[in-house]
Amino acid sequence: MSEDQAAQKDELLALGSIYDEEEFHGAESAPGGEIQLCLELPPNFKLIVKGDKQTEYDVSFLPPLVLNFELPADYPSSSSPVYTLSSKWLSRDQMTSLCKRLDELWGENQGCVVLYKWIQFLKEEAFAFLDVKSPLEVVKAGMVPVDAKRSKAGVKRAGTIIGEEDKLESLLELDPRAVLVVDPRTDILPQLLDFDEAHRQKEFDGKAFCCSICFMEKLGSSCLCFKGCQHVYCKACMTEYFGIQIRDGNVQCLNCPEPKCTSLAMPSQVKLLVGEELFTRYDRLLLKSSLDLMADVVYCPRQSCCQAVMVEQDTTMGICPSCQYAFCTLCKRGYHGLSHCKVTADELRGLRDEYISASAEGKKFMEQRFGKRVIQRAVEESFSRDWLYENCKGCPRCGTNIQFPAAWFRRFQQRGLGVSSSVV
Repeated sequence: MSEDQAAQKDELLALGSIYDEEEFHGAESAPGGEIQLCLELPPNFKLIVKGDKQTEYDVSFLPPLVLNFELPADYPSSSSPVYTLSSKWLSRDQMTSLCKRLDELWGENQGCVVLYKWIQFLKEEAFAFLDVKSPLEVVKAGMVPVDAKRSKAGVKRAGTIIGEEDKLESLLELDPRAVLVVDPRTDILPQLLDFDEAHRQKEFDGKAFCCSICFMEKLGSSCLCFKGCQHVYCKACMTEYFGIQIRDGNVQCLNCPEPKCTSLAMPSQVKLLVGEELFTRYDRLLLKSSLDLMADVVYCPRQSCCQAVMVEQDTTMGICPSCQYAFCTLCKRGYHGLSHCKVTADELRGLRDEYISASAEGKKFMEQRFGKRVIQRAVEESFSRDWLYENCKGCPRCGTNIQFPAAWFRRFQQRGLGVSSSVV
């Protein structure tokens, strides 16, 4: 075995011991492999979307730079590793700049193994070298994101309008080893956000947390984190808590148990913890409570239907899309056109109390809905019934309401005649 082969073998063994299987894959057929490098982002790093409005997204992780390499037979004594550098979110001119820097590092260390130096540079210094600062610009239309400020290495900004000669010159300057692994027509933003979310969850799953309900310490994989407030509780306690609230119909109360905290659990989190039956009930009640808040939504009055019905403005007619029942949205009876809503005898007392306590605007609306004569009759009949109840008694034989002194009433009782106090 030559000195170069021994150095290559030792270097690959060292990389395999330093990095886990997700970061380093050694090639089986020839000396080489693949390194996936997640760059260390500065605190409070953001993505910014350029368009009609500026929208910022906080991210802690971005998809890795991928360094594929193959070691020539005369590496490291003479030749540099053969490599390609690929990324989803850096532009090709930025990666070209990185490739030039890798070549410079090889020139500075020729005759020595250099892969670890390359990896350390890409992982720890690439952001500063490219002068990439928060916010990182992403064009939502599917263009490749570029750094918000001009690169310190002198690369041209993607998306800048240049002439045809400049375009050709720019293409010739791009390093063929710099590979863009996403279709330029693809919207890159969802991919970046999904990657960030997945790695945040992975990091969370590996940490230990103390549940504030059962006071047991558990790994994040057995815990639930409320997105709005970042409070953490174990899944066992949250499953019981969510189940009780859903069975009681309190679907709007699946909030963080921390006192005075108003952060709500996301539907995806609820679905993860409760069974299918409870989640179906939760989903149905949540939809119903949302529809109840909408002024243009009523429910079909048929007990066998109860379908939500959209009502047009300035009309009192609702037509159920399920059973085709046409009804008045005010009284919930069959649609009666311009006729006033009918009132039963049992509803007169409530109608009177509502009318008396209503404001001037409310009284006007009730008169338009039920008719002024109906309102007047309700008030008069209701007062009459109250007067009869307080001043009259029913005849013990025929039940007719009669007014007489209290002494007469006592004489009827002494004779054993049952006097009814009901109101006719």
